[in-house]
Order: sequence, then structure tokens, then C-alpha cells
Amino acid sequence: MENKKVILTQDVIEQKITRIAYEIYEHNSDEQEITLAGIWDRGSIIARKIAAHLEKISPVKVQVVEIQLDKVNPATVTISEQADFTGKVIVVVDDVANSGRTMLYALKPFLNNLPRKIQTAVLVDRKHKSFPLSVDYVGYSLATTPQEMVMVDTEGEEILSAYLV
Repeated sequence: MENKKVILTQDVIEQKITRIAYEIYEHNSDEQEITLAGIWDRGSIIARKIAAHLEKISPVKVQVVEIQLDKVNPATVTISEQADFTGKVIVVVDDVANSGRTMLYALKPFLNNLPRKIQTAVLVDRKHKSFPLSVDYVGYSLATTPQEMVMVDTEGEEILSAYLV
């Protein structure tokens, strides 16, 4: 049996997601539209939750798309909706940022356009970057050893907890 140490409960996660939504709006209040691009699958759940908050607190139109990629071999990246992202603000969303590799590859399809801004958001940032990526919106920042893993537990569209293994 794994030794799990809960670092974020469901209530705290909801508070973190709400705060991320406010920060995104604060930094993009002059925009007409924001695209939230969630990395499948937990990043997509978080993106949809952020979108729901943004729609409550701002007049900004929010589009949510899903990014599909193999986190082990991320050479092929697809987006659920093909759209012209030229001149758009894109926020790439994931559950945990570790090395930065997944997030960096997730940016690939957007670079075929000329977006106005690309930002990043994660629920948990582990601070073990091997790739040149800094996260713009962080729910919780955590220093861990490279051997430890942070897992986010979901059930359907609900995010139940984040824990350290």
C-alpha cells in the first residue's frame, strides 16, 4: 500500500481554482476572449472548473479546448477543436507541473498560429524544472525530492484531493 500524504483537500482545491480564475481575469481583464487549453485528463477538468468561475466573475468569453498527448512520448499533440488561435490569449492548464516537459510540448500546436499571449496554470507546481518553463498561475507550490510524486485524485468532474507519494 502506498504511503499517501494529502497536501490539498477538495475544499482547498476549490479555493485554489477560484483564486487562479481571479488571477487570470486580473491579468487579462482587457481581453474579449480567453482560451483555456486543458491537458487531458485532469488538466481538462481543472480548465473547465476555471472556466465556470471566469464566466461568473467576468464578462470575458471563455473557450475551453482539450490537449491530448502521451506524457511519456509527447511528440504528437492534438487539440479537441481546430481553431485559429491567432491574436488570442491561451492559458494552458494542467494538474501538476514537474519537469515542465508536458507543458512545453502542449504549447506546440498553438505555435502554428500567432497567439497574442500564452500563459500557463497548474494546481500544483513541484519546482523540478528540466525545461525552460515558468508557470504563470499556481494553486500550490511545493518543494519535493525528485523521487516523490504528486498525484491528483479525481472522480468524474470532481477533484477529490492532491497527495504526495
